[in-house]
Parts: sequence; C-alpha cells; structure tokens
Amino acid sequence: MASGDLQLLLPRCRLQQLARDWLAEDTPWLDFAGWAASHGDQGCQEAVLLCKSVGVLAGCPFFQAVCEEAGCSVTWEKSEGSWLQPVTRVATVRGSVNDLLLAERPALNVLSRVSGVATLARQVSERAQAAGWTGQVTGTRKTTPGFRLPEKYGLLVGGAGTHRYGISDLIMLKDNHIWAMGGVRKALHSLHSLAGRTLKVEVECRSLEEALEAAEAGADIIMLDNFTTEFLHQAAFSVKTSFPRVVVEASGGVSPQNLLQFLGPHVDMVSMGCLTQGPPSIDFSLKLSKGLKYTSGSSDPGPAASTNRQ
Repeated sequence: MASGDLQLLLPRCRLQQLARDWLAEDTPWLDFAGWAASHGDQGCQEAVLLCKSVGVLAGCPFFQAVCEEAGCSVTWEKSEGSWLQPVTRVATVRGSVNDLLLAERPALNVLSRVSGVATLARQVSERAQAAGWTGQVTGTRKTTPGFRLPEKYGLLVGGAGTHRYGISDLIMLKDNHIWAMGGVRKALHSLHSLAGRTLKVEVECRSLEEALEAAEAGADIIMLDNFTTEFLHQAAFSVKTSFPRVVVEASGGVSPQNLLQFLGPHVDMVSMGCLTQGPPSIDFSLKLSKGLKYTSGSSDPGPAASTNRQ
C-alpha cells in the first residue's frame, strides 16, 4: 500500500456532494420508518459499526461523509487499510435515532463496496509481489457508473494502481479509434499535433507489428491486449529491446487465478477490470448500542436491536 494518509487525496467538496447524492437517492421523500423509530426518543444514541467478514477496511472517508451529512459523528476504532476478521468492532456512530437510520444504508453500502475492491486489490498485489515481480497491478475504467471515485480509491488502499481515472488524463487509442483515424501512425500524428506532449498516449495493440509501429510513432505506453501469455512475453521483449523507455502493459483476460502467467521482466503493468467489476462486498452492519449483545471474538454478535434495514 502507498505510504501516507490516502484519505488526504479526497477533496472534501467531492465527499460532501457524493454523500448528499447517496442520501437523496435513498430518501427522496418522507422517512416514515425513521419518524416512528425516533418517536418519543429524541436524545443522542450510539450505534456500533461491526465487520462480520474477512477483508480490508476501506472507504472510511465516504462512510464518515454520509454520517456527517445526516447529522451524526463517527469515532473510528480501526484505521483505513486494516485487515479485519469477524467479528470486529470498527467504529462508533453517534446521533439521533432517525439520523442514524437515515445514514445507515448509504454509509454501509459504500463502505462494503470499497472494502471489497480494496480486499481483492490487496490479494492480487501481494500475490504479484510474492512472485518477485516489480511492476504494478492496476484497475481499469470498468467501474460502476457514478461510483468511480470510491472504487478507484479502494484500489489505492488495497495497494493496486488506479490506471487512468477518465479519458482526459491519459489519451488511450483503442482499436475503434485507430480504425476510425486510418491507422496507428495517423492517429498518433493527429493527437500530437493537437495535444503536444503534455499528455501521455497509450495505444491498444493487437499484434507485435502494431506495437512496434505505435512505439516508433511516439506512444508512451503500449498495451498488449488479449495476447496469449507465451506471445505476450515474446512481444514485450521485442518492444522493450527496441524501445526501452516505453511502458508495456498487459491486459485482457487477466484474473486472480491466472495473474502470475502475465507477469514477466518486460511487462511493467498488468491491468485487471475484475478488480472493480467482480469483488464481493465485505459484510458490515450498524447496530444500536442499547440493544447490542456483543461478545468480543464471537462469530455472532447476538440478537441485537439492529438498524441494518434492507
């Protein structure tokens, strides 16, 4: 995992806007159940955040932003990036009952999802490091619509790279771009004429010939896409021999099960869409303290008065 506090990467204004959007999506009108739960009990209440499955804790800034937007405060007992075992007490949330109930589902949703991304990212990154590979495993733009920032952040917490965030911070020429623009050389010439050299350019290549042509024409990153693993390493060697400064990326069909086959001395980066498309969520729940029957180390927190509504 990267050193330093990754939470400082997240602009407060973006956290607040996301929290507002998620709360508005979940409560577009009147909150009848919240009103009924809080009727006659307007004092401040405590709820305990529990992790009930194995995984990396990630997404704390998003969870906290939702809680604060709903009028609650959060005291963390575990830090971002911690490896959690069931059942672990993670945080205490304080607020009125109706505010706690309002924040609960959106806050748990984002924490569970981001922690799932971070968990898979850590597993594959550690597997690559254990194999002695010095490159980087990254995600892709295959993210949930409207949820890219949390998922990309989860990759970082898990120790993987984000790759590009969107189409404006790295120019990538995929097969459709190349076909539409009349070939690799024409495409790169047009881009360099317009954008200069201020943005890096990556070219998705389907053959060694195309990869060498793109590198010669000035591409900064060569993506060897959907190559068989044997041909991948041959092509990576050829590109690096002729253009040692070019970054070689392997992509297409990479999974946690076959990852090691794509790692090699001439491959600098392996991108995996499954890091944000397929990871299972980590199971968290939020339970009111006054009804909680929790024993440390138990696999079952007991029949508490849970706020974990569907």
